Amino acid sequence: MQSSLDGPAKYGRSAQWERINRTQITADAVSTLAGFKANEVNFKLALWDPRVNGVRYLKTLIHHLGMNLSAQNLDRLRRTANRDVGDPIAVRCQGERMCLDYLQAVFELDFIAGQLPLDGARVLEIGAGYGRTCHLLLSNADIEAYHIIDLDNSLSLARTYLGAVLTPEQLAKVTFTRIDDVDRVTAAQRFDLCLNVDSFAEMDAATVHQYLDLIDRTCRYLYVCNPVGKYLDKSLDGHAQGEETVALALRSGLLRDVIDIHDSEVVAAQSHKFLAAYRPGRDWHCLASQRAVPWSFYWQALYARAAS
Repeated sequence: MQSSLDGPAKYGRSAQWERINRTQITADAVSTLAGFKANEVNFKLALWDPRVNGVRYLKTLIHHLGMNLSAQNLDRLRRTANRDVGDPIAVRCQGERMCLDYLQAVFELDFIAGQLPLDGARVLEIGAGYGRTCHLLLSNADIEAYHIIDLDNSLSLARTYLGAVLTPEQLAKVTFTRIDDVDRVTAAQRFDLCLNVDSFAEMDAATVHQYLDLIDRTCRYLYVCNPVGKYLDKSLDGHAQGEETVALALRSGLLRDVIDIHDSEVVAAQSHKFLAAYRPGRDWHCLASQRAVPWSFYWQALYARAAS
């Protein structure tokens, strides 16, 4: 007996693939190999279109990092309560909700803690964002005092956020300092560790040098995590924030060489300029440095000032 599925319909296309063949994998589109792996053909055959699937790829990255967390770093994350304040884009891995911000903070803490003890430390953070690094450190070490320097609006956000996520005892250790008050507040202060995560590269070069002078006078250790250079790859974001924003970014920071940020050898070579640029003074030396996961072009380093 002949099946009702015999003929063209037996191995025919679904309604979904009928549409795909009309709109994406068309006869014209498959007539050449030129560019097909970065256009609609391969975006349907093998990849999710990165132009409209940014959140999907972000969650995939978070999942990959989260599933590969060490037991020690997973414990550090678990000890940091209230991470869902602010509704982050998150996934659930190993029984824990995770977002990229706090995963990066865990990796940074792992690097620092591998080089020096943090219990009892007095910490200075220059440019704290909303305060995720402060939150993680205060949740995982017996920090004596934590000072944050930032611009007014960012400082207001950090004060509100940390007020929501920290315990009263932890919050009492935090001092918020406006940039206009830096010299007055720090004049008689000494800090064990200074932190700068992803903000030196966005300051005027002269401002960075002023902060490095401040660190040289007041701190024993410096941790820096910043880009090793600039990039002009428009395919990454289409310069969505406008050409003026791009121009301003290219002029900021100490490291303004435009490089291929997705060439590991180029980034590694540029890291030598990074290490020289962020050394606070002649009496300082680098204890450790390496690429900062997950970004291809971020480097991290921990410097120590020679004992007097």
